[in-house]
Amino acid sequence: MHRFPFAVLSMIAVLAMAVCGCAADSGTAGVSAADDEAGSVSADPAAQAAVSAEADTTSADAVTGSAAEAADSSMEETSASQKETSESAAAAVTFDEEAAKKADDAEKALGTYEPDLPDGPVPSDLAVEAIPDLSPDFICGMDASSALAEENSGVRYFNEGGQEQDLFRIFADAGVNYIRLRVWNDPYDDEGHGYGGGNNDAETAITLGKRATANGMKVCIDFHYSDFWADPKKQFAPKAWEGMSVDEKAQALHDFTADSLSQILEAGVDVSMVQVGNEINYGMSGEKSGSSQYQLMEAGCRAVREVSEKYGRDLQIVIHYTEIDHPGNLYVLVNRLNEKGLDYDIIGLSYYPFWDGSLDNLSDVITKITTDYGKKVVVAETSYAYTDKDGDGMANSFSGSDAVEGYPLCAEGQAKMIRDICAAASGAGALGVFYWEGAWIPVGPTKAANTPVWEKYGSGWASSYAGSYDPDDAGRYYGGSSWDNQAFFDFEGHPLPSLSVWKYLRYGSTAQQ
Repeated sequence: MHRFPFAVLSMIAVLAMAVCGCAADSGTAGVSAADDEAGSVSADPAAQAAVSAEADTTSADAVTGSAAEAADSSMEETSASQKETSESAAAAVTFDEEAAKKADDAEKALGTYEPDLPDGPVPSDLAVEAIPDLSPDFICGMDASSALAEENSGVRYFNEGGQEQDLFRIFADAGVNYIRLRVWNDPYDDEGHGYGGGNNDAETAITLGKRATANGMKVCIDFHYSDFWADPKKQFAPKAWEGMSVDEKAQALHDFTADSLSQILEAGVDVSMVQVGNEINYGMSGEKSGSSQYQLMEAGCRAVREVSEKYGRDLQIVIHYTEIDHPGNLYVLVNRLNEKGLDYDIIGLSYYPFWDGSLDNLSDVITKITTDYGKKVVVAETSYAYTDKDGDGMANSFSGSDAVEGYPLCAEGQAKMIRDICAAASGAGALGVFYWEGAWIPVGPTKAANTPVWEKYGSGWASSYAGSYDPDDAGRYYGGSSWDNQAFFDFEGHPLPSLSVWKYLRYGSTAQQ
């Protein structure tokens, strides 16, 4: 989840309630101050500029600059201790043949589906330029976390022929090969009312993940380690972890990761990628210092490795950052992970072209991470609008003023943007791209009584019940989908021509006359 629904959307929602208008995101957050022990990027603008300039022009060893030198020696000692603990714990976990068979059998029971995708250029309503040398394994991914809440709210999705169909089959037939699902620890209040945003607990991930697997798609599990949205502006600890020491929280995070992931695998979900945290530039689960955050990341990564060993699966671990328009700060974070020896595989990047800079910068960042730091990269989140209209009476994050030059607000412009993002990612060596919430459409028209539906099923970005957990944002500005104009479906659930961009990336298509 990116920046849209929180402090910025608070202002948007005020305008929505007053005039039902749209407002733009105010841009990226500033760099937070670091604890003495953190070794994070300084909040001082001059220091930011110095670090950024140095990071863009020096080798990986010099990237951290004064920020790395400022780290306590105690952080090094903590890291060494954590590494010893990680190695001993990992050694204790062995392959469990019975557990692996249970997961494999459950997955096979879901069946398989192979979509009939183009094997060459085809005529279409949508002209898409083929991406040269696109890897056969390129991830054409879709975050579909809100799907169950949407469907429970009465939303229906239709295929190209106008027939109602399972959303995941529609995605598969459009060329999507990977589904991303967020997981919150406990997105409910004391009386069982959901916080909204899909009410995405592990059980929801299992339900949606099984449907993705049955339709031939792999699954990425995105652990937020929070009871609600985690992004650069906030990283609240789950309610059950409040008051815990860092050591206790790390153990709880490890156990939650291992238990949830085991349940998801044993349900038959074809998990191949796991995010340990969501957009964690400035903190994680209420921890802001570098050493504490690293301890949590290490615990999560270790849990994934243990589950991988137990079930005989190759689960790739993703560490997810955003704000790539400040690349120097990003390189500091990545370099420190390598310095500390964190055991992970992939750097995930959020890239929203209307917030996060140019496509050239995206390419440069991917190239630097893969070449200088030796890590694979995936674009974990992206999107673009096809209209500036609102569909449900809740103001949208993307307004007409956010349009990027050369990419008009229509299905063709949306498709061109996604094609060009994929081309930039592929050309720089990324594994692929995940589109964020391509099916989060209105539960009813703008003048309908949508609020009771959002409240009951959690299909809006937040319900009023989230106020007990997030009083400053969700508690004041709850409501519907602020993303409906960035979906791949119209407001009634019919697919836009742009949805087919995924199946045309490899060979291209020509517009029919």
